[in-house]
Amino acid sequence: MPQIDVRKGMSPVKLSREEFEKRYRSRFIDPVFSPLDRELSAIVDAAWDAYTNSRKSPLTRKAGPGFADPDYEISVDWLAAREAILAAQCRHDDAGEKPRILLINGSSRSEHTCPGEMSKTWRLIKSVEPIFEETGFAVDILDLSRLASEFGKQIHPCKSCVSTSMALCHWPCSCYPNYSLGQVDDWMNEIYPLWVAAYGIMIVTPVNWYHAPTALKAMIDRLVCADGGNPDPTSTHGKKPDEAKGLELKGWPYPRHLAGRHFGLVTHGDSVGAETLRRSLVDWLTDMSLISAGRSAETDGYIGYMQPYATAHEALDEDRAFQEEVLNVARALGRAVSLHQAGKYEEPGKGLIDPQPK
Repeated sequence: MPQIDVRKGMSPVKLSREEFEKRYRSRFIDPVFSPLDRELSAIVDAAWDAYTNSRKSPLTRKAGPGFADPDYEISVDWLAAREAILAAQCRHDDAGEKPRILLINGSSRSEHTCPGEMSKTWRLIKSVEPIFEETGFAVDILDLSRLASEFGKQIHPCKSCVSTSMALCHWPCSCYPNYSLGQVDDWMNEIYPLWVAAYGIMIVTPVNWYHAPTALKAMIDRLVCADGGNPDPTSTHGKKPDEAKGLELKGWPYPRHLAGRHFGLVTHGDSVGAETLRRSLVDWLTDMSLISAGRSAETDGYIGYMQPYATAHEALDEDRAFQEEVLNVARALGRAVSLHQAGKYEEPGKGLIDPQPK
């Protein structure tokens, strides 16, 4: 086995007490907090203690039976996330449950914050919801615009543990919450079970500067642990890179935790990039061993091509062909899931009329 080598040498990031307090207090700039300065000083002192002692997971318990090291003190937050995923997998596998479809709104735009208006993506998501409900599916909607409009909703960035070792990338992600760094309110522990419970996933997203919108990309990055991630953090005693490297080099099985689920995809734009983003998302989903619901379940297009943004909703109102393409994505995805459940292999889009056949 190759020698295990853990490389170090990046610039330090530890803050001074003065800088830490400056940043911490900046969250309380509203004058309403001025009468609470004494209380805030006590909170800053406590937060500084947590920071300097790097108490990432202050609440832990012994992992218990079923783990590589049952005596390892593991985060109760991670255990709760694991339990939610196991429960979601049970719902997925229960033949008595309605099969679930997860609809994902990839747009960050919302009427509830600065844009002041709903997104076209949200309209398209709501247009397909009845198709699934009428054919007997249970529907979950993941509205990623909530990241930009709802208090306490965050998807923290992926720390790329997988690039140190696949075994260091835990399923579900154990990087968050990190209380010592104030990296809390992470949404992913609620998002992972939605993916696990689903038989089919349909993503509808705009294209932003040739790429996926920020919220969608953040979720994509944090789903890396679903593609080969380590379901047992005690096997690496948390984030011990040397132990993880050694475990991987012994031979890693790369478990695909979302394999076999079907997907449909709609990307839309106003001038450029929709086709490129669609192809990129298809590559990502198939790399995770999800299954495309077929040609009719993957579409891209332009709403109000090169027209003013101010009339984009009116452009969608008039574009009946694109609306029908989106509905066909939902129909094909629903059929793909139904065929899979029945043990049949047929083209899910068979018989669907292409509204724009050119």
